[in-house]
Parts: sequence; C-alpha cells; structure tokens
Amino acid sequence: MDVNAILKDVRSGTMDIKEAEELLKKLPYEDLGYAKIDHHRNVRQGFEEVIYCQGKETQHLVGICRRMAEEGLNVLGTRASKEQAEAVLRQVPEFIYEPVSRLLKLECRKKELIGKVVVCTGGTADIPVAEEAAGVAEFFGTAVTRLFDVGVAGIHRLLGNLDVFEHVNCVVAVAGMEGALPGVVAGLVDVPVIAVPTSIGYGASFGGLSALLTMINSCANGITVVNIDNGYGAGYVATQINRLAVRGNEKTV
Repeated sequence: MDVNAILKDVRSGTMDIKEAEELLKKLPYEDLGYAKIDHHRNVRQGFEEVIYCQGKETQHLVGICRRMAEEGLNVLGTRASKEQAEAVLRQVPEFIYEPVSRLLKLECRKKELIGKVVVCTGGTADIPVAEEAAGVAEFFGTAVTRLFDVGVAGIHRLLGNLDVFEHVNCVVAVAGMEGALPGVVAGLVDVPVIAVPTSIGYGASFGGLSALLTMINSCANGITVVNIDNGYGAGYVATQINRLAVRGNEKTV
C-alpha cells in the first residue's frame, strides 16, 4: 500500500473517501499471523520495508512477497537463497533474482537514480557483499559506480582510478583479509566512507573480525563501519547520505 498514492488519488477524485478509508485501516501494519507487514514505513522513513530472507520458512517468504506485490509496493528481499527465489518466482513471476548479491526484488514503480555513490572492493572475492550494497542503493534510487579489485596488494590499481571518485557523495569500501582498503580510500577523498568488512580471508582473519577491527581502528578520518558482510546496511546508509547531498532535507518518498 502506497499511502502517498492513496492521498493523491483522493485529491484528484479518482478514489472516494470511503475506499481510501478502507485501505488506510491496514495502517500502520498488516498482520498475516506469521509476519506484520509495515505499510507505513515509506511514509515514516522514506524507505519501503525490506525482507531479510535468510532463515525464513519458504512458505512465509512467499506469502509476504505475494501480499506486498498485491499492494503494488516495491519489494526488496536480502540474503535470498536460490531455492527461496525460485519459490517466490513461481508465485509472482514479476520478481527478479540476482544470484551474486542474493537480492530478490520487484519494482512496481521505477525510481530516478540520483547523485553518485562509488562501491569499491579490495578483491574479487568481496564482490557478492559489494553487489548487495550497490543493488540496495540502486533499488532506493541511488546512482552507483562500481570499482572492483583495487585492494592494497596492488595499490596502483586504486591510484590509477582516482577519477572515479570525482563528484561523488559517498564511498562504500568493501574488503576482507586485513581490511585496509577503507582507510586508504578515506585518505584520498573528501566525502564519507562506509567501511564494510567481509568474512573473506585465511584463519587468522577470524571470519572478518580482523578486517572489522582494522576499520574501527583506522586513523583516517570520515570512516563509519557496518557489520561483517553487511552490504545491505552500507547501501542503505549510502543512500541516506546521497539523498541529503542531492536534496538536503527535502522529503523523499
């Protein structure tokens, strides 16, 4: 349910007040028993509700996706397995599944892509997390430029692509191993850097903990750090920063 669309329809006369009243009764959420769909979130926060798919019963995920699609909402699911995606697509074939990022999405209303955010990675193995960040940002209306495999093992690869960071509003730097990339990038740009540690690395990387600690302890200014492998969180925050840079405090829906 898009509350803004309902109000616009009432104002234009294409929907009467009684019909609008029935639709608005579902606010602030719709209770499916196993899930409570937050129809009000886009009005409250400027972002539609996002479904975390991992760990959900497949039948529950299908039900949530189908119901949100019936309301004409843009739907985004993260960490969806291939099996979950196939089950949703059988019921709602309009969905798209991106196996690298594991994003499951339905865009009933396309958004204009605004601003500029760069998503870069230390290595190729970090791309799945980076694609999650980039895909989330694009889903919410951010123009994203990707720059992969520019880690500190070959720093000339990063220095040879500094033009990519021109006129950017935010950088998402994704790295595993020792997690040095965000600190280097932050020393080269004048915008916020969102550091994303990944679980890529040998034993002493402790599943991303080593990269996380490096990023938290970076002496470079302007870095904020999200959780290990949390591409979604990085893409969400990058979009918030990008919106503020482009539109200031203007309401975005």
